[in-house]
Amino acid sequence: MKKPTIILATSNGVGMGHLARASAIALELKEFAEPIIVSMAGGIAEIPEYLGIRVEYIPGRDRGWMNRENWDEYLRDRLMALVDETDATVMTFDGVVPYPGVIAAKFSHHKLALVWVRRGFWQKLPQRFVLSMQSKMMDYVVEPGDIGRAYDFGPTSKRDDATLTSPVSLYKKESALSRDEARKVLGLDLNRPAVLVQLGTGDSDVNEKLTAALSGLLGWKDLQVILTKQPLDKNGKSLAPEGLDIRVVRHFPLARVLHAFDAGVSATGYNGVHENLPACLPTVFISNIRGTDDQEARAQWCHDFGYAIRGNQANLHDITAAVKKLQDPDIRAKLAAKCTELPKTSGGAEIAKILYQLATQEEPKRPSWITYKRLRLQDHINRGKRHIAYTGLRRLGLVYRAINPHIIVSRTKQEPPIWGSQMTAAELHPLIKGEMRFEHLISGASDEYIARRKAIAEKAYGQKTEVINTKKSK
Repeated sequence: MKKPTIILATSNGVGMGHLARASAIALELKEFAEPIIVSMAGGIAEIPEYLGIRVEYIPGRDRGWMNRENWDEYLRDRLMALVDETDATVMTFDGVVPYPGVIAAKFSHHKLALVWVRRGFWQKLPQRFVLSMQSKMMDYVVEPGDIGRAYDFGPTSKRDDATLTSPVSLYKKESALSRDEARKVLGLDLNRPAVLVQLGTGDSDVNEKLTAALSGLLGWKDLQVILTKQPLDKNGKSLAPEGLDIRVVRHFPLARVLHAFDAGVSATGYNGVHENLPACLPTVFISNIRGTDDQEARAQWCHDFGYAIRGNQANLHDITAAVKKLQDPDIRAKLAAKCTELPKTSGGAEIAKILYQLATQEEPKRPSWITYKRLRLQDHINRGKRHIAYTGLRRLGLVYRAINPHIIVSRTKQEPPIWGSQMTAAELHPLIKGEMRFEHLISGASDEYIARRKAIAEKAYGQKTEVINTKKSK
């Protein structure tokens, strides 16, 4: 019997949470289905090489490769083409609000079931007002469990339209490398302490938090400080205090090598919490308050119940003091021991089972076209009401931006795109982050699919393109 194809689509979130969950589910699916991951996140470059799963990168609307109206149609057409190419029967979307293109793709395929993988812990932001409408457009809604769910009082916490599972994590005790094995893979000294720091850079407040956290590691004898990206600001200035032995390491998935470290400092995102703590890694969590994820509430739960230490993201001195506590071996031992009490993070397997059942049923249960049209009409009405309220604020914003324009970091060249079906991080990263438009093709793409993708690209960009230098490898 042929394995059913299941497409797992993700948005481009603040961190790696969306992509990490999709990867964990895809790994569980591999035994009895053909998972394919499509994402707007640059981290998708790591997946095919390390997890053996086929992927396609789709540029998000934030890349500015085309206008917003074209992008919605482009996303719809890309997804529809991939469904036809792979005969997929189920597509999941892991993101805060499903894009119109995702929903339109579903209603273009009457046998395609659409599943919303909707994380909890939403902050009370405007996105909550479309929760009910978006949920009704789905065939199924799944909520990946969260170990701190008791502190979730956000808009999703009281809804009864989702199937709640256990937490989802890429960490598996049985497949994680031992301390020495992991250190050899990462090139770390076997006999010196090591700390993993997973904090972002960007705006000045984010940079200040990183500097404050690294300052808390000063004085730890013979310490190796491992970061996942260079600690530099936008001007290339170092954010790290002098006196630390800092190394930047790229490895995916990090969950596999977490036992290499004596402690961790991390944002309180979904995957950071659900990888570090199950790995019993003593961790200080410093929340990122951007986006919809209520990281502060999750961090507070971890702190209150003794699983981790919370660094107050609004107080740089508190961040430094919290990280400094990790230098105490007794505190680290206590945190690690407490983490052994956590329940298993088996949500990936649970969601995979749900998806397989949907993929093998004869016909997905779904809202009717009438319901779809009604919901879309209501969406337009709601947007009209919001438009009146936002017009004044938008005009003020335009005046402000005229005085204080955005700093343009990079500009995409408005030229025909580069085409390719690259499968390694070394090849994909420069193309995804580069100045040229990039059209990524799934490995083993048929000639019919390539021709269809060419037509989609020409429609979106408004110019002719030639598909060359594609790698059609399985």
